[in-house]
Amino acid sequence: MNLQHLFTQSDVIGKAVALVLLLMSIFSWVVILYKLLMLRGAARQIERSVAGFWQAPSLDEATRRVAALDRSALVYPLVQAAQTTAPGTLASAGERGQQLTRLLREALHGVLRRLYFGQVLLATVGATAPFVGLLGTVWGIYHALTGIATAGQLSIDKVAGPVGEALIMTAAGLAVAIPAVLAYNWYGRVVSRIEVDLEGFARDLRELLATTPPPPPSASR
Repeated sequence: MNLQHLFTQSDVIGKAVALVLLLMSIFSWVVILYKLLMLRGAARQIERSVAGFWQAPSLDEATRRVAALDRSALVYPLVQAAQTTAPGTLASAGERGQQLTRLLREALHGVLRRLYFGQVLLATVGATAPFVGLLGTVWGIYHALTGIATAGQLSIDKVAGPVGEALIMTAAGLAVAIPAVLAYNWYGRVVSRIEVDLEGFARDLRELLATTPPPPPSASR
């Protein structure tokens, strides 16, 4: 009883189910490893970047410190956006506080899109992979029993092998789903904490710069 024998003995539907589970596993692990690399040490980098910003003697020096400390580019986009000017456009119309609110909101949304990348895929794989595996099991049992009945060899010994091999699909579905669910929950907690920190920094940054004259056009980044 092995996966290779199960795959070779399956029909088109059984092979399609196995292929879908394989693709689900590959995609989910790619996302898991990508987010692991992206979020590894991200909270510490944010803490150091924010501390470096507020300890700097000037805005220019604070920007340079954040650029050097924020290797994950989670804080720097907010600092960069807050210093962006577009004279002569509607983006520069209104009070300085309104401009900063819009700029920081757009920058924060861009950072959050990166942080939440792949979460929907992990949730989808975790929710559907067990049912895909169950479908493969049901179809495999049906296919095996049909073949045995057609051959006229219906007995416990003849049924146990094919049915046992078909049950492997259920185990495969769970093996695909469990890592995706665990990663989704863990990354969700990590990203939620980071989101709170970034929102707090964006709010403080807006309060700091709301009463500060905007930089000249030549200083736009």
